[in-house]
Amino acid sequence: MPSNAELQARLAAALEAKGPNYQPRTHHLENGKPVYINRLIFEDSPYLLQHAHNPVDWFPWGDEAFAKARLENRPVFLSIGYATCHWCHVMEEESFESLYVAKILNDNFISIKVDREQYPDIDQIYMTAVTLMTGHGGWPMSTFLTQQGKPFFGGTYYPAETFADLLLQIMKVWNSQQQTLIDQAEQLAEAVDRVTAAEHQLSTLESSAMQAAVDQLMERYDAQDGGFGPAPKFPNEPVLLLLLHAYERRPEPALIAALNHTLSAMAQGGIYDQVGGGFHRYATDSHWLVPHFEKMLYNQAYLARVYVRAHDLTGHPLHVRIVKQTLDYVLREMTTAEGVFYSATDADSEGHEGAFFIWTPDEIKALLPPDDAWFVIHTFGLTPQGNFEGKNIPHLQCPWEEVAREEGVSLEHLFRRLDPLLEKLRQHRAQRIPPLTDNKIIVAWNAMLITALAEAGDRLSEPRYIDAARHAAGTLWKKQRPRDGVLWRVSLDNKASIPARQDDYVHFSEALLALYDVTGEPMFLLQAQALADEMLDKFLDSASGALVMGRERLLFRHPKDSYDGALPSGNAVAVRVLSRLARRTGETAYADDAAKIVQAFADNINRQPSAYAYLLAQLDEMRNGEIGPRQYAARGAVKIEARPVEQQGKSTVAIDLNIRDGWHINAHQPARQALIATEVKLLNDSAWTVDTVTYPDPVLKTLAFDKDTLALYQGQVRIRAELSRHDSETREPLKLSLQLQACSQEACLPPETVNLTVY
Repeated sequence: MPSNAELQARLAAALEAKGPNYQPRTHHLENGKPVYINRLIFEDSPYLLQHAHNPVDWFPWGDEAFAKARLENRPVFLSIGYATCHWCHVMEEESFESLYVAKILNDNFISIKVDREQYPDIDQIYMTAVTLMTGHGGWPMSTFLTQQGKPFFGGTYYPAETFADLLLQIMKVWNSQQQTLIDQAEQLAEAVDRVTAAEHQLSTLESSAMQAAVDQLMERYDAQDGGFGPAPKFPNEPVLLLLLHAYERRPEPALIAALNHTLSAMAQGGIYDQVGGGFHRYATDSHWLVPHFEKMLYNQAYLARVYVRAHDLTGHPLHVRIVKQTLDYVLREMTTAEGVFYSATDADSEGHEGAFFIWTPDEIKALLPPDDAWFVIHTFGLTPQGNFEGKNIPHLQCPWEEVAREEGVSLEHLFRRLDPLLEKLRQHRAQRIPPLTDNKIIVAWNAMLITALAEAGDRLSEPRYIDAARHAAGTLWKKQRPRDGVLWRVSLDNKASIPARQDDYVHFSEALLALYDVTGEPMFLLQAQALADEMLDKFLDSASGALVMGRERLLFRHPKDSYDGALPSGNAVAVRVLSRLARRTGETAYADDAAKIVQAFADNINRQPSAYAYLLAQLDEMRNGEIGPRQYAARGAVKIEARPVEQQGKSTVAIDLNIRDGWHINAHQPARQALIATEVKLLNDSAWTVDTVTYPDPVLKTLAFDKDTLALYQGQVRIRAELSRHDSETREPLKLSLQLQACSQEACLPPETVNLTVY
């Protein structure tokens, strides 16, 4: 542990190294320089750097802090938050900048500050403890620990006076009844163990679990305002993706109606940035009007995926508009020069929440001609009195279709008029003082956006999104993975730090699989496989079969990310990645690993299925196959893609087969009757009729294991199906089955039937 003089010299040198343009975030200044400097100035987290000049003697998470706590017999105060958190800023201003509060902390506690986005496993374990103690959680999280890191008391935001009183009370008990607090911490640690444990269960996961989850969620459906719960309203992307998956598997009108209502309500509300695109983190009210104004990269990624999938099912052009505006916002405003993506933007600017995003009618009138100004003001519900602190959060008063009807124009014509006006507003808004950008590059969150770009580029025929995804993946691989076995979680100012957690490995692997699917480039599959192998090696808990979030050695328990929160759980994404790797590589061990993860949580899923929404969707995919126009057969040796093609006004679907070298499948008319023919059939004949199917001419060949000449398909093969649609009232995707049997030069695999969904 450095001496005080050594530490002060290092702190002063670190401040000097920041350069003349450095702007310390503190009220305590003399001649423009900060009065206080603490150890957080050495860190590379924007959140920690925000607190580097508090009078609190902060430590980062690590050995030094806990060693000092043991040496001086002090309790630990642990504060967890993130750079764009509004209430974290409030507590900093009120308490951590207070000389009175700082003196209490410095005299009696060892104070540790943690960025939850850097250390999700640390955040998870203490959030579980706080939730057990108080019934709720949130940020900033304020927890009091023993010197062994076990919590004995905690909460979230405290006003300054309340916080100071709490500190004094805790010190009084620590000094008089220390063993009582230690015993309390042991009991709470055991309770956290029970909550976070995933054991290898003998229970059988009920086959109806997915439907049970859907039923639970539909019971929570808000038929008035959309969404699946009360205010505050979060998008709950894992829930939306499960419900979309369930509808694709078994269409139910009530389900798609609830989804359309919810997606439309979010897109019309203030939670969506009507001027610049992209979603705020959540709405504080039930009407999706007043958001918490921060924008997180992960919300943009997952909501883009949600709206892409919804467009597949409904064909609604407004879903495409939301996807493109959201992704274009990220590419325009949250992307580095190297093509990777910043973490978030703040809720606050100019010292006020939401100031960057709100408007008055007079501002609009000053920017636009009278007719255009009235059009914007009327469309987005702007009033003189405002709907947020005397100004207005733009939102739609009615659906876009009704706006177009009022104007007497088509949607296309409406947007041709509106979009140039919105661009003028956006450019004007850009001249305001913007919210802080948290410019950390987090591998997991970047990977989520790469997946969204790849899927959107594929489904919407937008190559620029695929190009952006490819570029970002290449940058991440180069910058964050210096060699095999090493992946860094975070990069700030081109400096990589913090070993990757399980979510980094699994989301990056998922992103590379998405790129493999849309590009067909084998490199992406090999990279995805390498990351999955390392994830299993580093994070698999062999006793339960599930994956831990990290291996942080100072934690009293390594938590497992099991149930969904704002994001799908790390274990649920692992089930998706591993089962998809099994289908693409033929390595059945991946499927076994995926099944063990599901089994580890079987009891909990049976008890509360809706908490495991994303995992249940992946389990359904494991059992019943992937849904979509692209599938894999023959242990990955055959890639199949179905797509509509233009052909003289007829409904024609091309089914392209890419058969790996050294493999073949039997032709539609094989040389012997006993052989399994390649054959296309219609699955949903209520809406469609197959008129003709045209199969290619076979290759006639004699193979080593059969002396007779065989009729085969190999290499690139295209089958065409011409169809008639006799139910044009409903948008039901075309569902086909493809029967085939694949053989290598040595042996044949069992016959397979692959289902294809064409949107």
